[in-house]
Amino acid sequence: MNERLEKMEMALSNAGLGQNAIDKAKRLLAAGHTEDLIRHLRLCRCDLMDELHKTQRRVDCMDYVIRQTEKTFAAK
Repeated sequence: MNERLEKMEMALSNAGLGQNAIDKAKRLLAAGHTEDLIRHLRLCRCDLMDELHKTQRRVDCMDYVIRQTEKTFAAK
């Protein structure tokens, strides 16, 4: 595997992409399909952003529970 593919694989792995997404990116890069590769990477980014937003909503819920608990026990 050439250095460019190795660097891409490591970066995508560090970003949390699954092996299927990484393999597809590597195939597109190796084939020289730059536009398809960029489209694939953007879709992967969208998936990561969706995960981020879901996690943010969960954190917001936890913050609410913490605030409500603090109010309840501070009132006593």
